[in-house]
Amino acid sequence: MTESRAEAGRDAVHHPWFARFYARLSVRAETGAGVGPLRRELLDGLSGRVVEIGAGNGLNFPHYPAAVSEVVAVEPERVLRRLAVEAGLRAGVPVDVVPGAAEALPVRSEAFDAAVASLVLCSVRDVRRSLAEVWRVLKPGGELRFLEHGRARGRVAPVVQRGLDLTVWPRLFGGCHTARDPLDAIAAAGFEIVAFRRLRLPDRGVPLPSSPCVLGVARRPYASGGGA
Repeated sequence: MTESRAEAGRDAVHHPWFARFYARLSVRAETGAGVGPLRRELLDGLSGRVVEIGAGNGLNFPHYPAAVSEVVAVEPERVLRRLAVEAGLRAGVPVDVVPGAAEALPVRSEAFDAAVASLVLCSVRDVRRSLAEVWRVLKPGGELRFLEHGRARGRVAPVVQRGLDLTVWPRLFGGCHTARDPLDAIAAAGFEIVAFRRLRLPDRGVPLPSSPCVLGVARRPYASGGGA
């Protein structure tokens, strides 16, 4: 770990009200919205060293398979980070929770077999830079597992999403943006999209702008390039 990177990212994000709200909502969503099974699917088959960006309150931790030798979980928000530390102590694999921002991951280059991004690319300040950092820390051939919400398809819904992103949504929900396209961003960063499927989180009859999601696997190619 590079200490200067860790210190720089320690309080890069501070949304204490949203963090407490998210911590309660996310726990309920594990069963109520079926997110728990999606996390298991997201992490199935992983092995070796894994870096998780924007680990939140650590809800992925129970789902890491035993073949994972270490998880370095990067979380910039201090309230969520404290909860993640507690979750890491209960995990079945070694978890090291560290402060840091996705745009400057406090870890060595090409040190990880896989990276995990779940419901985080919506809220990073710079998607392009964050994915370049994921590229940097992955070994060539390493996987990026992602579960992200993003831009809806159709004519009306994307317009609504863009309007919300320009007004109240990011302010109310910890910097979250609903109209970003994670698949396009991952491909533009140079990753090879291996597989993906689109889904919608249950919205209890109310079409939430954050309901459209994509779950998939991308890979850092062995050839040079990308990470721009």
